[in-house]
Order: sequence, then C-alpha cells, then structure tokens
Amino acid sequence: MAASTSTDPARDTLDAQRWTRAGLAELTGAPDGPPLGPPAGFLPRLDALTDRIRTASSALGQPVQLDGTDALTARVELLGLRRRGQVSCGGACHLVEAADGWLAASLSRPDDWELLAAWLGLPPGGGGERWPEVHERCARLRRDEVVARGALLGLPVAALGEAAATPERPSVLARTVGRSPRPRGATRLRVADLSSMWAGPLCGSVLARAGAEVLKVESVTRPDGARGGPAELYELLNGAKEEVRLDLGSPGGVGRLQQLLRTVDVVIESARPRALRQLGVRAEELLADPAGPTVWVSITGYGREGPGANRVAFGDDAAVAGGLVGWWEQRPTFCADAIADPLTGLTAAAAALEALAAERPVLLDVAMSRVAAHFAGAAPR
Repeated sequence: MAASTSTDPARDTLDAQRWTRAGLAELTGAPDGPPLGPPAGFLPRLDALTDRIRTASSALGQPVQLDGTDALTARVELLGLRRRGQVSCGGACHLVEAADGWLAASLSRPDDWELLAAWLGLPPGGGGERWPEVHERCARLRRDEVVARGALLGLPVAALGEAAATPERPSVLARTVGRSPRPRGATRLRVADLSSMWAGPLCGSVLARAGAEVLKVESVTRPDGARGGPAELYELLNGAKEEVRLDLGSPGGVGRLQQLLRTVDVVIESARPRALRQLGVRAEELLADPAGPTVWVSITGYGREGPGANRVAFGDDAAVAGGLVGWWEQRPTFCADAIADPLTGLTAAAAALEALAAERPVLLDVAMSRVAAHFAGAAPR
C-alpha cells in the first residue's frame, strides 16, 4: 500500500499502529479507500532524527525531547485536514498523470494561474476550478517537458521520484568554510531566523527550545506568509522568538541586516541564494569572517547549487519529488500533510545542533526534496 515494503512484518505492524494513533493514516490514501500506513522504515528514521536532536541539544546543556509525529500533524486539527488521495490535504497541490508518468503541481498563488498560457498553452486565470483542464492537457504531454517548463516559470512542480535518494545525494550537504576553529564561549546561543512558512521556522523553534535566543527577522514589506494562516500554528513555530522587522528595500535596512548577521552564531534562511546576494548577503563570506556566524542553514527545494538552485518547492510537491507518497491500486497518493516541510525543519535542526558541537564554520545545504527521499527509503516506482 505504501511506497515500499520491509522484511520485518512485526515492525511494520507496530509502525502502522503508531502511525494510525498519531492521525497520519487518516491523511494518507484515497478518500474512497482505506487509510494507508507509512513507508517501511519511515518511523525508525524519524525516531533516529529526534534522537539526534536530543543528543546534540543535551551537549549544549538543554535537551530537547520531541515526538516527531507531533511535528507532522501540527496543523491538522487547525485546518480540519483529511486525506484526499491525489489532491493534497490542503488542496493546493495535485498529483497529475502525464503521458509517461506522474508529477505534482502546487498552484496555491493567484499568479500561478496567470502562467497557464506559458506553461501549458491554456488561457490564463480562473483559479482552482481550472484543475480539470490542467489534468487533461498534461495527459497529452511528456512529464519531463511539463516539469521543466513549469520550473523555468517559477512554478512548484516536480516529477515523482526525481530526487530519489542515493549515497551521493544525502539530505544535508555540509561544507566547511575555512579551517579556523570557532569555539563557543559561555554566552547564550544566538540565532537569526530569516526563514518563512514551516520548515525553517520549525528549525528555529527547536533551537529556541534548546535554549537559544532566536531572532525572527522579517521584511516589513514581505512578512512571513505563515502570518496569513492559523494564528495558533504561527505561534507554535515563532512564539518563542524575538521579532526584528527591517525595511530591506532601503540601504539602511539592508545595512542593519548585514550587521545583525555578524552578531549571531547561527543563520537560518529559506531564500533562493540569488535573492540574498542581491542584498549583499553571501553565506560563504560571512562564515569566513571570524566575527561572523558559525553555522549557516540554507533550506531550499532542490539544493542551493546546480540546476535546481532556483527551483521553487512547497512541502507537498517536494515530498513527491523525493518519492514520499502512498500507493493505492497502482496509483500514487499524497502521504500526510505537506510532509517534506516538518521533516526538513527537524533535519535542519539536528544538523545545526551537531555542527555547533564541531566548532568549525559550516554551510548546511538542506534540500526538502532530498530530505523526503531519505524518508521514502526504497526507490519509488
């Protein structure tokens, strides 16, 4: 039923029971079919991740004990979510069958629908009621063509399993910048969280629970889009942080940002690299500065370098890219709710905490699609 099978039926049964108790089965599968269990090995991988967070945070003096399944269901009750098969729980992402395979497309922004002409040759506009036309047109096109054209236009589209896990593509790529040790003193850990939505803010909230002073840095003209969602979820992710608002459209605001980033130990951001470079913010230069941060967490859809560096991704389509789906009657279904987001947040937090213990400046390249591939385990169909 799920994306893969294991050779340990007893383990699978226990995992399926826990998955069901957490409410995740009710988010996975077709609405007219049975709720589906997790991919084989998923929950052991999740437990290993939360164990890493506990161990690394203990080394900093304030252990963080998490139940990973709680992070995966953070917004379920707030939004009244349920499984919808080939439509994401939130409704904005669809699994689409092209002429030669499956893809996911997230069309959650009004501007996305204005790109239908350039993407698929359909009249622009119309919003969500245009989904049947999208499905019909894609059924006559090659999957890779649909994905490539959408990616060029800045649409969150992904081919099923395109980021399948390999030893050469770990979920986190860590690159040491320089060789100078950066031992921490007895001062409280200080973090600048420039990220938005779910994955990055979750990483910041875990660091706050580990005792860090976390500054939530926002542009006054483009605040975190999560502010438009449930207030309870925003508070859960950001309530323990100190808010810092900057006018990043002015030289003064940009200068304040650059100065602030030299006063912290950790930077978390989820912007495309070129967006920060336009503000004169270059991760490598700041990490190489003895007065700069020690750890830089860069969260993207497909990695900060290479052909995917500027691709847009959200939690549901990134999960599909990694092959993290359920299967029912030989057709893929969404697995839980935007699952790549919370998995990436927890993965980034573990990597950041461990990097701090190493006391050397490091750039952590955390790709949502690669994280999803790690949790999918076996190669997707």
